[in-house]
Amino acid sequence: MTAAAKLSSLLVQLKQQMQEAKLWETLPPSDQALASVEPFAIDTLQPEQWLQWVFIQKLSEMLKANQPLPKGFSISPYFDEVWKLEPALNDILKTLNLIDEVCA
Repeated sequence: MTAAAKLSSLLVQLKQQMQEAKLWETLPPSDQALASVEPFAIDTLQPEQWLQWVFIQKLSEMLKANQPLPKGFSISPYFDEVWKLEPALNDILKTLNLIDEVCA
């Protein structure tokens, strides 16, 4: 399986896990909130909002357009920290670790 296929599968899995955890929103944040230049839009978005509306959205668009995938990033440490007291989100954290590995 190619890295793109693995990433696509992991993004679907992440979306499903977020929906099951009731972290998936139907309405996007404001354009102003999405325009943040801070890492993870920490000043305007909740972590799960950033995942849904920035990370998943952007990577999905890249996959659809057959663009080269970003490499060498690691988002899981941030989410490990912000959700360290949320054991119900451990499956999401595992998926984020796998995404980091695919994009290493």
